[in-house]
Amino acid sequence: MRHLPRVLIVEDESAIAELIAVNLRHNGLSPIWAEDGERAQREIDTVLPDVILLDWMLPGQSGVSLARKWRADPRTKAIPILMLTARTDENDKVSGLDAGADDYITKPFSTQELLARIRAVLRRRAPEQAADSVSVGPLTLDGATYRVSLQGAPLKIGPTEFKLLNYLMRHAERVHSRSQLLDKVWGDHVFIEERTVDVHVKRLREALGAAGVMVETVRGAGYRLTAQVQVTIGG
Repeated sequence: MRHLPRVLIVEDESAIAELIAVNLRHNGLSPIWAEDGERAQREIDTVLPDVILLDWMLPGQSGVSLARKWRADPRTKAIPILMLTARTDENDKVSGLDAGADDYITKPFSTQELLARIRAVLRRRAPEQAADSVSVGPLTLDGATYRVSLQGAPLKIGPTEFKLLNYLMRHAERVHSRSQLLDKVWGDHVFIEERTVDVHVKRLREALGAAGVMVETVRGAGYRLTAQVQVTIGG
């Protein structure tokens, strides 16, 4: 029997949650509803979902704090998180992305937009087509085992940052515009803003530690990964 992707809906408004659930069921997805962080954690402890739809404003713990918690847990760190928010301010959106969300959807949203974004993060979570390893300078990435190392020392990198690094390493020394990265890394980027690329580049640099300097900003053009910089590892 084919596995239906499980979508955990963390939303305290039952009418919104039920509307989302009905639409997901009609489109071949398996929704589970939790009205707060405590119930959501119980669902996660029982069976890991494939995607989490997380409302920003929740009773008790906020969606942002829950996203941070799940990103810090090795068991849940790779699960795509879509933030549902009524907030339209760019700083709010960026803080949601910084907390670990892969994308955000501003209320009110259409069913088609929601489904497109869920499918996009599910595709992003699929194994990399390029499964062989690639090295640039002191960095090595193995697409088969989903591991990145810096001079042999393993690095912790989130799923979206891994895909971004994979692309940059396989096209090292070339400059890529934000729109090119959206197209090549995110694929179906019709709903994703270019600002999202900047947030993930920032997170990638942080994850790379000393090798973060290898991801260069080329003013007015975009980003490139280069081995033509000095990487100081250790003291």
